[in-house]
Amino acid sequence: MGRKRDPKGQKEILVQAARELAEYSTTALPASYGELLDDLKRRIREARVRAGLSVNRELIRLHWEVGKSILEREKSSRWGDKVLGKLSTDLYREFPDMKGFSRTNLKYMRMFAQAYPEFGQQPVDQLPWGHNTVLITKVKDPTMRQWYIRACIEHGWSRAVLVHQIESKLCERQGKALSNFDRALPTPQSELAQELIKDPYNLDFVGFSDPISERELERSLLDHLKDFLLELGKGFAFVGSQYHIEVGEQDYYLDLLFYNYILRAFVVIDLKVGAFQPEFAGKMNFYLNAVDEFLRHPDDQPPIGLILCKERNRVTVEFSLRGMTQPMGVSEYQLLPKNVRDALPTPEQLEAELERADKEVNE
Repeated sequence: MGRKRDPKGQKEILVQAARELAEYSTTALPASYGELLDDLKRRIREARVRAGLSVNRELIRLHWEVGKSILEREKSSRWGDKVLGKLSTDLYREFPDMKGFSRTNLKYMRMFAQAYPEFGQQPVDQLPWGHNTVLITKVKDPTMRQWYIRACIEHGWSRAVLVHQIESKLCERQGKALSNFDRALPTPQSELAQELIKDPYNLDFVGFSDPISERELERSLLDHLKDFLLELGKGFAFVGSQYHIEVGEQDYYLDLLFYNYILRAFVVIDLKVGAFQPEFAGKMNFYLNAVDEFLRHPDDQPPIGLILCKERNRVTVEFSLRGMTQPMGVSEYQLLPKNVRDALPTPEQLEAELERADKEVNE
């Protein structure tokens, strides 16, 4: 027979629990309780991060050791790819509960050990294995690879973002804008500003191809603001488009206004769909003087201007920036031709392809 239910008894238990909860909630806590709770939360989160990093570090080290062992045997015994297939089968037989010993992944481990003869000299153990496979297969130059490793750790890029940044040649574009920062800003600020500005800017995500109007370009950048912020880089926060400023009882509108919390400065972006012209620098100088006067907080650094144009001549830009008092840079932007853009995979297709590659590696 089933056990008889006692609704009355259950009700009394619930009532008592409610009373205890009410009493607890109204009990005066020590003044330092909130501080203690916050401290413990922080410690727990940090411990969880350290535990995750420790597990990842050991996994990356294991992959490196496997790859190094394969390399050593290949040198002494003339191993071929057929041996890797056999090794994969035997490892899975011995460790059926573990993934990552596919023939493809063993090849990645071999490449990994080849790329890093000494483990620990670069912080590759701070990146997931999937990020490391992207780096060793897509970036052959050791110096560039080290740059992407540092950037990936600093910005917390996902693997899809890392692939995008490598394919857009970010390392080769970073810090390459033409500017007067070295003359218009103090040394620490000028170097930081130069490092944040790139040339050319990759606007492949824009839903237009040439020819395009400035308003269409601006509208599309706003429609793809997340992608644009990613391309701008670290520290940029969007303030507004067609931002209104009144000077001398006349209305002026800034194409795009951002604030960069690393530079602690406003960044004005002026969009031009044609080639750079000298008068663009004068107009930007005017805008920056206005922002400096009406928007800049006493704790802010001087505002910075960025003129984004379809093309620019180095000599013309250098002559135009000479003598300008406000800091500004000039960069080109690139739009993807429509026939090329239509043939490329969507972000969703790219994510699916990465998942498929992961499955192939781990099988």
